[in-house]
Amino acid sequence: MSLRKRGRKIRPDSRKHFRNSSDAPASSGGFAFRSMIAETLHQAFGGTRVSIKTVMSHTGAGERTVKNWFEGKNGPNGENLIQLVRHTDEVLEALLLMAGREDVLAGKLLVDARDKLVEMLEIIDELQSDNIAADHQDSTTSEGRR
Repeated sequence: MSLRKRGRKIRPDSRKHFRNSSDAPASSGGFAFRSMIAETLHQAFGGTRVSIKTVMSHTGAGERTVKNWFEGKNGPNGENLIQLVRHTDEVLEALLLMAGREDVLAGKLLVDARDKLVEMLEIIDELQSDNIAADHQDSTTSEGRR
C-alpha cells in the first residue's frame, strides 16, 4: 500500500522554527572561526580556482567543501585543519590567535624573523664575496694590460 502523492507534500506545522547555523550571532565561536579561516585562506592562497585546487590537494577535501571554507559558510574539521596548518603558517597563526595563545604566536614570529635575518645575512655575505672576487679579477686584468 502506497501513500497518496498529496499526503507526502503536506507537512504538519509544529510552529517550531530552528535557526540556521549561518544565522548564528557574531558572539558565537563558530561564526568567528569560519570567517577567520575564510579570511586566512584568501590571504594564504588567494581566491582563484587554482587556490581551491591547491587546498583540495593539501587536505583531500572535496571542491564544494573547500569552496564553503573560502566563502565562510563552513570551517574545516580537525583533520583538515591540521593539514592546513602543516602547509601554511598563516592558518597556524590564525588558529593561535583564535585560541588566545598570543605568547606562542609571538615566539613563532620571533623564530620566523630570526630565520629571515639569517637568510638575509647569507645573501649579503654572498654578494660581498662576489664583489671582492670581481674587484680582484678586475685588478689582475688591469695589471696585465699595463
